[in-house]
Amino acid sequence: MDIDTVADELYALRPEEFTAARNARTAEARTAGDRALADRIGKLRRPSLAAWVSNLLVRERPEETEALLRLGEALRRAHRDLDGARLRELTGQQRTLIRAVTREARELAAQAGHPVGDDVGREVEGTLHAVLADADAAAEWATGRLVKPLEGTVGFPDVSPSATVRKPAPRPGKREDAAEAARLRKDAEAARRELRAREKEASAAEKEAAEQRRRAEQLKERVAELTEELSRAKAEQREAAEEERRAREELRAAERRVREAGRRAEKAATRLAERQG
Repeated sequence: MDIDTVADELYALRPEEFTAARNARTAEARTAGDRALADRIGKLRRPSLAAWVSNLLVRERPEETEALLRLGEALRRAHRDLDGARLRELTGQQRTLIRAVTREARELAAQAGHPVGDDVGREVEGTLHAVLADADAAAEWATGRLVKPLEGTVGFPDVSPSATVRKPAPRPGKREDAAEAARLRKDAEAARRELRAREKEASAAEKEAAEQRRRAEQLKERVAELTEELSRAKAEQREAAEEERRAREELRAAERRVREAGRRAEKAATRLAERQG
């Protein structure tokens, strides 16, 4: 048993099955003496419904997954190269494919017993936009182990023909061509600055999330310690109560013996008095 095998198994389950299965696997690893693996399994987070739907798509529709990954690579390349004609061509494919794949993902979720509404559908669609925009997001999605939906605005803006690529016009002269190239370079630099800013925001958010996860783990461990202490205290209380019960029984037995001895002493004294009289 290793972390990848266990993670693949857990993230293939429905969300409501995740926690119990994770805890069972954690216990198995701990019983086997692999505490490091048990700790790693215990830190795996239950996916949100939108993340589960996105993971389901990766697992159940590999062809659509591969098509989306290829389109993302092509879009990012065209964006870097400022290839207007190619961007116009790919933008239409982007919108058509995202709509189709989102619809397919919702159908898969319904077949698996979890029909989802428009809010979750939009989160899935946002994840797919992020996959097209950012190579790291694409790689994360392709593992099938998302725990929350990806943000579609991080790393690569949604390509719009009217906003990013101008309609074809008569070929400009050299001066106009140079001005257009300068404008495109300026736009590209602005996009890169925005990308860096968004990446910093995402990094800060990730650090904050990691700190909160660490704090939650500490509290979880403290709760476990207190629960164990409470369990021990209750056991000691039960043992003390049992000892008290036994002591009371011994006291009652001793009192009975005293009374019996007293009665015997009275009888002996009476017989002695009768004999002497």
